[in-house]
Amino acid sequence: MFRPKGLACQSCGMPLSKDPLGGGTNADGRTSREYCSHCYREGAFTQPNITAAEMTTLVEGKLRSMHFPGFLARRFAKEVPSLGRWRNQAARAGAQQDGAREIRVG
Repeated sequence: MFRPKGLACQSCGMPLSKDPLGGGTNADGRTSREYCSHCYREGAFTQPNITAAEMTTLVEGKLRSMHFPGFLARRFAKEVPSLGRWRNQAARAGAQQDGAREIRVG
């Protein structure tokens, strides 16, 4: 419902069209079409250990500092866990838990 037009960072949700550098950079120096320059540089995440919940809080705070009304900041930030970086992370965590369960049972 509140999706931006065009590509958005798959870590924080910022529209890549709003990125002052045009996007993050891959290890080979090319511009990333998945992540913004705040989240991704030289092929690595700028905050590799941040969780989806922490990123949600960070995004909400940034939007509020940009004078977004609280209800909109919360609404936009709520989308963070559905972005590519976090979906992939959740799938890996689920697979690891399934594997751990199999080891305990077997």
